[in-house]
Amino acid sequence: MVSTPKSLVPTARRGMATLRSGPKSTGWAGILMMNMGGPSTLDEVHSFLSNLFHDGDLIPLPFQRLLAPRIAARRTPKIREQYAAIGGGSPILRWTRTQGEGMAALLDELSPHTAPHKAYVAFRYAQPLTDVALDEMERDGVRRAVAFTQYPQYSCSTTGSSLNELYRHLERRAKEGKGAGIDWSVIDRWPTHPGLVEAVAQNVHNALLRLPASVRSQVPLLFSAHSLPMSIVNRGDPYPSEVAATVAAVVARLPALTGFSSPHRLVWQSQVGPSAWLGQQTSDAIQGLRKLGHKHAVTVPIAFTSDHIETLYELDIENKEEAEKIGIHLERADSLNDSPIFIRGLADLAASHLSTVYPPLAPSPRAGEIAAPGWTGGWDVPSQRTSVQMGLRCPGCTNETCGRQKRFFERGGRAEA
Repeated sequence: MVSTPKSLVPTARRGMATLRSGPKSTGWAGILMMNMGGPSTLDEVHSFLSNLFHDGDLIPLPFQRLLAPRIAARRTPKIREQYAAIGGGSPILRWTRTQGEGMAALLDELSPHTAPHKAYVAFRYAQPLTDVALDEMERDGVRRAVAFTQYPQYSCSTTGSSLNELYRHLERRAKEGKGAGIDWSVIDRWPTHPGLVEAVAQNVHNALLRLPASVRSQVPLLFSAHSLPMSIVNRGDPYPSEVAATVAAVVARLPALTGFSSPHRLVWQSQVGPSAWLGQQTSDAIQGLRKLGHKHAVTVPIAFTSDHIETLYELDIENKEEAEKIGIHLERADSLNDSPIFIRGLADLAASHLSTVYPPLAPSPRAGEIAAPGWTGGWDVPSQRTSVQMGLRCPGCTNETCGRQKRFFERGGRAEA
């Protein structure tokens, strides 16, 4: 068994005295952790669904403003039941805050020249929404801000939608005289970052250990990611290839942990509506495995950074019940949640980004401990605010907001001269 790389082993947290060893910035450096979010209580389910179905970047609908409220109202009772079944709400806010606090504490040591750091949460469809997070950042006097997507793999419908929303709020706030003086940069994708890959691989290994030793090497792994409408994929969205890159990196790491290579497939979940979506669906793959004679399988959430409805209900309840009915024992690899390896990975990625955007006058005493970021779209130029990949719009893009948003963040969040 190969040990975890030293740079991914979490360090003990130290007090703020550590910051005295290097130059400090003035004001908070804010790390804005962007995700779709989820209703924390059952009473928030309807507003969450309404926000979701109004988002044409995620679910493009004809006559969106008319249809979205009707679809949300019709689906609310069923979705309330699902959230009730997992405890009465989504835990995504709790986990995102846990990850952000741990990341910020490590960042104070890894990047002292941009310290102190504070994590903020901006959800796309649930509280705290983007404007709420921006109000908090302004009250705290943030001067440097990183829009850090919590979707490791980029899609116009997820990260792109969150960045479009952030751009719209920042433009509006600038007209109102708010948010002046904040310098923005973006971490828009990180599908093969070592911290992500190691944390997922460790969780897959642990799931396999829960199965009989006699079958482990033959058990199929189903890497399950949220599906996308084919209308989005066919515009040139990079999401499918980036999810596949994450899967390939995890699969390459696994033999050093398990001692064998595992058969695996990338499958897709959470399809909504009758239009064509990416397939094969996870539930169909489970059915197919049984027809092929398999009696065990492991599902692996590969595009989610914490537990929420897609893992706790779809994978843990729906898929497991379906599997039991046809004679398959289904294990599920744990989500990343409070994984120390993953949280260290977040800190490494943020520190690497900050050191490129704001090069230190002198190397940090702990710079050598920062794990190489892996492929993240490329920050090749000192002080570059966004990745090379972020600058490329989908070849079939028809949303002009995307173009304006990308240019806006390339300028550090400043209006065009």
